Amino acid sequence: MNLDYYIYSMKINWKKTMSKNNKFKHQLAVMLIRSAESDKSKALLTLELLSKHPAGIGDHSTDDFYKNAEEAVAMLADADDRLEAIQKYLM
Repeated sequence: MNLDYYIYSMKINWKKTMSKNNKFKHQLAVMLIRSAESDKSKALLTLELLSKHPAGIGDHSTDDFYKNAEEAVAMLADADDRLEAIQKYLM
């Protein structure tokens, strides 16, 4: 889903066609999308750092490395699930 395209398409006839409830739904969807996209970006960055720059991990143990990787994958999956749910139920 492209957030910019969604926001643009929702603004086309904003004042003419949207009721107050639809405006609220739009604002809610945008907020939720941005939150999920932010979490997705954080997860992808974490996975990139872990896979391409492991020296940045420093004094962490192997268990910390695995735990960080597991948390990043869980955050990525959660963000993707949230984006899918937003598209299914709010758009």
